Amino acid sequence: MTLRVFLAHTDAMFEGYYGERALAALSEHAEVVRNTTGQVLAGRALAEAAAGCEAIIADRATPGTAETFMHAPDLVAFHRCAVDISTIDVAAASAAGVLVTQATPGFVDAVAELGIGLIVDLVRGITDAAGAYRAGREPEGRMGLQLSHATLGIVGYGRIGQRLAEIARAMGMRVLVNDPALVESVGFAGLLAESHVVVCLAPALPQTENLFGAEAFAAMKRGAYFVNLARGQLVDDAALEGALESGQLAGAALDVGRAMDQRPAMRLARRADVIATPHIAGLTREAAEHQAMDTVRQVAALAAGRMPDGAMNAASARRFCRVLSTGSPLHFSAQP
Repeated sequence: MTLRVFLAHTDAMFEGYYGERALAALSEHAEVVRNTTGQVLAGRALAEAAAGCEAIIADRATPGTAETFMHAPDLVAFHRCAVDISTIDVAAASAAGVLVTQATPGFVDAVAELGIGLIVDLVRGITDAAGAYRAGREPEGRMGLQLSHATLGIVGYGRIGQRLAEIARAMGMRVLVNDPALVESVGFAGLLAESHVVVCLAPALPQTENLFGAEAFAAMKRGAYFVNLARGQLVDDAALEGALESGQLAGAALDVGRAMDQRPAMRLARRADVIATPHIAGLTREAAEHQAMDTVRQVAALAAGRMPDGAMNAASARRFCRVLSTGSPLHFSAQP
């Protein structure tokens, strides 16, 4: 029996986040059913569109809800074509016996490179000057910060933080790191006080909600710069706006925020002292294809009756256990 896979990406999402090469590779292992509705699907609508499919490959905009798992009796696995699985109800999937997988972070270089670009733009006023010229105005010359004589503070030292630090050190920057998992981590307050540029790369956890609030911004050097490449919920937007208004911060760069799809809030993004990008740090063809190919490998393992890499709830995936025992997909009754 040929495995059937529902690819939830809309045409617009497919172009940027999956691509023809990954689709061709996926088609070697399964019959692929595309989302032709033009809509992001969720809940029962997603289950109905994927009827008869043993796997769903979901882009970051497509949630995995209890309603989907409840109404998809044939579903064996729900593959997220991204690292973030915060919109997947893993507990509900486990209760239904559905396997959940995630992709590996293929966007490390892409995010670090954008981070460096945003920092250079902030401290040298590139966007301001380019905007003035495009508007037909002669921009004023502005004294910049030379990064080879500056200190970069990185809060959160995962793969992206490590890569960012590597590039910054190659540019001559002094790098300070704050991360509870590191023995040689600098204290949060000390990092804020010493850094000319602070980059937020901390994980989004309940204990890191509003990590950067009024107290944190007040502890930074006056005239310092702030960059957020992590998640919007780590920053108190009102506090950031206040720090910019008072001149405590000279500027900020935001690729994420609290608006739709984790984009920066328009109130901040429209400010002249803010450089905002629409959550594009990991959006390169190389990064997208890396994660798409992860789902191809996961589906290939599923088709072969093997537990795929990236499994988040293998012990609870009862439906997959039947695939393991038979080596081929099974169809289930209406009740999971």
